[in-house]
Order: sequence, then C-alpha cells, then structure tokens
Amino acid sequence: MINTIIQIQATGKYLRVSPHKTRRILDQIRGKSYQEAALILEFMPYKPCKIIKKILESAGNNASNLKYEKQDLIVQQAFTNEGPKLKRFQPRAQGRAFKIQKPTCHITIKLALK
Repeated sequence: MINTIIQIQATGKYLRVSPHKTRRILDQIRGKSYQEAALILEFMPYKPCKIIKKILESAGNNASNLKYEKQDLIVQQAFTNEGPKLKRFQPRAQGRAFKIQKPTCHITIKLALK
C-alpha cells in the first residue's frame, strides 16, 4: 500500500511584490501550523504579509472544502517564483531615460495534515 500525503494548495499569480522580499516572509512561516502562520503574518509589518495571508486563508478554505480542520494543518511548502517584470521608463536630464523594472511574483502555499 502506498502512503499518500494529502496536500492542499493555493497560488497567487502576477502579484506586484518583489520575490526577494516575499521569500524572507515565507521562510518565517514554513513548517509552522496554520494558526501560528496566520498569527505571524498578522503582526509582521511588511507589505507582502497581507497578500501572503490571503493566499494562506485560501489554502485553508480549500482544506475546509475537503472536510479537513484548519487546526490539523501545517504549512508544508511555501515558495515564490519570479513573474514577468513590468518595464517602465524614468525621464532623466538632457533627454535621457532610465529603464525601471517593476518585479512581479507567483506565490504558492501547500498545506498538509499534521
């Protein structure tokens, strides 16, 4: 008999936050229980926390739809990948233009049973 591990996931795509800054936050919640991760995200003062919290809640709701209790879940995987960069130009002196690249990212959170 094959031992299967139940994984519930939620993904946010094309989010206007830096993948580098998002990884710092995801490192803090990886391996924590669902409630502990939600509490950590609630009180961290960074912009991506609000977005990550929404994705975590979405994964929790996906688990609820499959009849799993949220207190029985842990954050098994949490990672971010780079999305496409928005290209913009900043006008500079003497008719020059500097390129500005605004990063986007894709965030995936996978929950598993304890």
